[in-house]
Amino acid sequence: MKTLAITDFKAHALQILGRIAKTKESVVITKRGKPLVEVIPFSASKPAPGKLSEALVFEKDIVSPLGEDMWDACK
Repeated sequence: MKTLAITDFKAHALQILGRIAKTKESVVITKRGKPLVEVIPFSASKPAPGKLSEALVFEKDIVSPLGEDMWDACK
């Protein structure tokens, strides 16, 4: 994994992003010698971090467990 100062990244951002897309190698951007962010290549096969799409359960009928009378009362 390559590291790069933020000033160098700012000056050459488009070239660096093109290289990341081509080589699929991530780059750590540093500020005053401390890691700030990691730029990683996009991969459609991996789910994006923070998405809850696999954690959700979709129910077909949400009215039946309460019954029609209770559902109308909850409105």
